[in-house]
Amino acid sequence: MKTADVKRRFFWLVISIILNSAANALSIATGLGSAVWTGSAVNLSHWVAHTTSPAIANHVMGTVLVLYGVSVAFLTMLLSRHLDWARFARNILFVVPFSYLVQWFTPFWSDTLKISQLQANFQHPWQLLTSVILDIIGLLGVAVAVSLYQRANLIMHPNDDLSYILRFRYLHGLASVSQWASYVPPLIITALSCFANGGRLWSFGFGTVWAFITQGYVQGWSDQHVVPTFRHHFSFQSSKKL
Repeated sequence: MKTADVKRRFFWLVISIILNSAANALSIATGLGSAVWTGSAVNLSHWVAHTTSPAIANHVMGTVLVLYGVSVAFLTMLLSRHLDWARFARNILFVVPFSYLVQWFTPFWSDTLKISQLQANFQHPWQLLTSVILDIIGLLGVAVAVSLYQRANLIMHPNDDLSYILRFRYLHGLASVSQWASYVPPLIITALSCFANGGRLWSFGFGTVWAFITQGYVQGWSDQHVVPTFRHHFSFQSSKKL
C-alpha cells in the first residue's frame, strides 16, 4: 500500500468522522428526528439520565453511543461466526471519537447557535421551515460522511457491518429486508426507553422517515459526485471461525 494512498484515505476518514458527528448532532438539535440508531441513543440517554431535559441527557450521550457501538460490534462478530478481533478493534477506534464528538457538537448547535430555540410548529411557519431545512442538511451530511469512510475502508462504525452480514449471510441478499432487520435492536431500545420515559420520544419524527427513505440514495450519489476521484478501497481477509 502506497504511503500517499494511506495518507489520502486517512485524511478523508478524519473528515468523515467529524462530518458524521456534526451532522448527527445537527439533526438532534433540530428536534425533528434523526436517523434510527441516533434517535434510539438519544432516547436511551434520557432513560439512563432519568431526565426529560435534552441538555442533561446529552451529558451521557457519548458514553451511550460508545456502549451501543461496542454491543453492535460484538453482535456483528457473533453473527458473522468469525473471531475477527482486529476488525472489532477498528470498529471501536471509529466509535469512540465519533460518539464524544456527537456529544460535543449537540450543545454547539443547540445552545451556541440557538437552533433548539426555533419553534418548529405551524404557528411559526418560517421557524418550522428553517428547522426542516437544517434537519435535512444534517441527514444529508450523515449520508455523505458514510460514503466517505466506506470508501476509505480503514475503520468503520459497526452498524455498517451489521446490515451487510444480515443481508448476505441470513437474508439471501435482500437489501431492503436486511435494512429493516438491522433496525430491530434500536427500535426495541427506543420502545423500552419510551415506556421508561413516560411515553415521551425524542429525535424521532420527520427526519427519521427522511433518513430511512433517502440515505441509501444519497450515499450512492455521494460515491459518484463528492470527491469522485476517491474510489472505494475493498479488502477481503479470512478470519478464525467461531
